[in-house]
Amino acid sequence: MMRLIISLLFFLNAYHFNGQTIKTLRLKKFKVTTLDNKLIETSGLCFLNNRLYSINDGGNRNVVYEVNTINGEISKTIPTAIPNKDWEAIITDGKYFYLGDFGNNSGTRKDLAVYQLKLENDSLKTIAEIPFEFSNQTDFSSQITKHNFDVESMIFLENKLHIFTKEWKTKGTSHYTIETAAANKQKLAPPEFFKTKFFVSDAFFYNNQLYTIGYTRKGRCFLQIFNKSENGLFFKEHSKKFRLGSVLTIGQIEGIAVNQDGIYISAEGFSKSIFKVKPTLFYIPFSALKE
Repeated sequence: MMRLIISLLFFLNAYHFNGQTIKTLRLKKFKVTTLDNKLIETSGLCFLNNRLYSINDGGNRNVVYEVNTINGEISKTIPTAIPNKDWEAIITDGKYFYLGDFGNNSGTRKDLAVYQLKLENDSLKTIAEIPFEFSNQTDFSSQITKHNFDVESMIFLENKLHIFTKEWKTKGTSHYTIETAAANKQKLAPPEFFKTKFFVSDAFFYNNQLYTIGYTRKGRCFLQIFNKSENGLFFKEHSKKFRLGSVLTIGQIEGIAVNQDGIYISAEGFSKSIFKVKPTLFYIPFSALKE
């Protein structure tokens, strides 16, 4: 995973962009704990039965970690048979885990897939592989961080998987849907697009709202919240956008999960020159969004 380290500071007060007010919500003050160093490249969060789970991205162990939300320690290490080529998202439908092995920085991958897993006796049984490709991708030459077919975000909604691209070229995100019961590789066409002006690194759906997080090339981190429309889309209505801080102080935010209490965000750790940030878990109560 590319490290986005910057040496520039940015505005601290709310400002308007394309008619939208962007509020400041300093994520650093919502730090809960440092995560266990085994999650130094945390790349997704989700809840199952009120327990928080996380994964690391590509090149790390093919395990899912249960995380203590109070002290950041790993409660359980749960193995899988799925190789970690580039895991970028983990979600649940309340019964199964869905693991997204679709990280695609170079844009060359032709083996993008989501895996349906069932937790049994502290291990994860593979139920199904759900392969897919983008119908609008015709060029598979290496274009590291210069294309629109990287993916790090996924939700489960209305019996479908929904993924949101991390578009290095457009600096936006496209929303695609995946059928969980399809037997063959699916060709996905995007039903909608939104110019986020940041790279979406994770998403979560809760209480009729889509929560997205991400960062810019200059390391500015954001949270953006969308309302679900009646037609199952998200980008038709006004959204709320919050500036969270810099990767230099809060880390590269990569995971988000939301429950009845509030918003949990995880950030990767890094060490670069004088800048050192440990992997971190943050918690934002809903009340903070109204301040």
